[in-house]
Amino acid sequence: MSILDQISASGFRTIDLVIVLIYLAVLIFLGLFLGRNKKGQEKSANDYFLAGNTLTWWAVGASLIAANISAEQFIGMSGTSYADGIATAAYELMAAVTLVVIGKFLLPIMLKRKIFTIPQFLRERYNDGVGLAFSILWLFLYVFVNLTSVAWLGALAIEQILGLQGAMLEIGSITISMRMVIVVCLFLIAGIYSIYGGLASVAWTDVLQVTFLVGGGLITAWFALKAVGGGEGALAGLSNIYRDLTTGTHLHDTHLHLVIQESHNPAGFANVPGIAAVVGGVWLTNLGYWGFNQYIIQKGLAAKSIEEAQKGLVFAGFLKILIPFIVCLPGICAYYISLHPEAFNHLQGAINVSDDAYPWLVRNFTPVGVKGLTFAALAAAIISSLASMLNSTSTLFTMDIYKKYINKDASDKKLVNVGRITSLCALVIALIAVKPLLGSLDQAFQYIQEYSGFIYPGIIVVFGLGLLWKRSSARAAVWSAIIVIPLGILFKIFLGGVPFQLRAGYIFIILVTFHIIMSLIDKKVVDAEDLKPEDKKSMVKWARILGCTGLFFILMAAVVVIWGACLPASATPDNHVIAYLNDIGFQAFFFFGVLVGVQAVWLYSNVFDKKKDTKALPIDLTLFHTSKGYNWGALAICLIVTVLYVILW
Repeated sequence: MSILDQISASGFRTIDLVIVLIYLAVLIFLGLFLGRNKKGQEKSANDYFLAGNTLTWWAVGASLIAANISAEQFIGMSGTSYADGIATAAYELMAAVTLVVIGKFLLPIMLKRKIFTIPQFLRERYNDGVGLAFSILWLFLYVFVNLTSVAWLGALAIEQILGLQGAMLEIGSITISMRMVIVVCLFLIAGIYSIYGGLASVAWTDVLQVTFLVGGGLITAWFALKAVGGGEGALAGLSNIYRDLTTGTHLHDTHLHLVIQESHNPAGFANVPGIAAVVGGVWLTNLGYWGFNQYIIQKGLAAKSIEEAQKGLVFAGFLKILIPFIVCLPGICAYYISLHPEAFNHLQGAINVSDDAYPWLVRNFTPVGVKGLTFAALAAAIISSLASMLNSTSTLFTMDIYKKYINKDASDKKLVNVGRITSLCALVIALIAVKPLLGSLDQAFQYIQEYSGFIYPGIIVVFGLGLLWKRSSARAAVWSAIIVIPLGILFKIFLGGVPFQLRAGYIFIILVTFHIIMSLIDKKVVDAEDLKPEDKKSMVKWARILGCTGLFFILMAAVVVIWGACLPASATPDNHVIAYLNDIGFQAFFFFGVLVGVQAVWLYSNVFDKKKDTKALPIDLTLFHTSKGYNWGALAICLIVTVLYVILW
């Protein structure tokens, strides 16, 4: 059977192909048009890498989501939802809350200092060595984890939707798998406009991308629910799923619970360990990803002003709450269908691994025309993320390595050209590495989360304390960066059975303690300026509140864990509250207690310590003042997330 015959057999018709081709043509045209040079002017480094600081709040928010949502979510998260349930939505829901925290406390400091790149901040706050170490760390992460995973998952989805599994393309005597052909095409499309136009092309086309992404994703979720509605519509499908997966033989099924009990689903608990998905290492992942990840935070750094950036983050937070409905529900629908094979024996293809769930659903249940829109939504997710990663990879290398160490006097024209060459090299390297790294994975989403989690504890400690604590020292930062990955490897080897979110929490506790001690004994300090009395009063008040809260969480976790170890065999999660708390991972409060309580350390130190690090940032509490609109938006996000957890606990 020819490739065209296979595509036709998958239900993909001419109209679907036309929709996709029109979308790609418009995307490339817009990317090139919006990224063009102004008449008679060369593109400056600020224009290329930060879009000339012209982004409005809606462009910031749309670009954040478009850069974030990719095949990792559509395919990886949907696959994990198929295997384990809606609990994986914790990454999205808690990300919405995280965006509120970053918008209030972290982004204003970086914008005030006119930061190009995250490692640039590290150089200014610590020293060149810390900045270089993290530049190299991020470059490796982007090329070998982010670019490869997004392209591979995207190709897997497209291959499945088009019915091309196992298809090969013959060019003369050379035979290439269709999956690798698709990977090449995705890289080329993303590279054409992102390499030419820089962040301006990426960010402004993301407004188009996020419209397709959200709209197409919701349409797919609607048809997935309609498929299980027994001919009575999508709402009936939702009712069927809820009834069948929460009663009878599926009473302990975890697919519709945001908090997984270990006794009900050990494999699911290992990926999303109960309450740890709310108060555990997910905070490290989210704070590190949304606050200190170059290809994400670069959108906020390119905003017109602090106010525009903050409104953009709140907008992104609301969009984030939609994502579980777009990517998790289809995975759960696919699982529900797998439980009733007799009613769906006419379907094409099969779900061989969890990550096949979303494309299999699209192939079988979206009608002609809608299939093209869905395909365009998936393409939007993949291409926008690849474009953002390529742009940020070039920004990191050009501004933090080339300009700093290779050619300090490089002109703007030279920097832009180096940025373009860097993007091209990153694309080629990722293309070579993609199959060896990801060819045999079942759930790539968990691969990304776990191995990104190897570095996030160090990132949070170094960046967070560097921004907020005046005693955080360069020596402590260097050693925190050096030991974080070895700690992750050791914990993986010796505590491999412990969920990675909990392992990341334990590593954070060790690392933050180490960093604080190292900083306090460092002798490279100068006299600290005195603070305003009203600032001192406010900081001491919050230090007491946060310190007592953190200590309370730690003591509660200790009581539950110790008491749980002494329970008789007859005590089960169904008949004893302490057994239940241990069953949902209550030990995660050790980490959360430390995360909250450590705020008291730097607050007290900032008030009473007479010394500060030689490169400490000035303490300016006015940076944390936010508008009423921001505060109301933040409150609404937190309330919506709380309600969802109450309903789906």
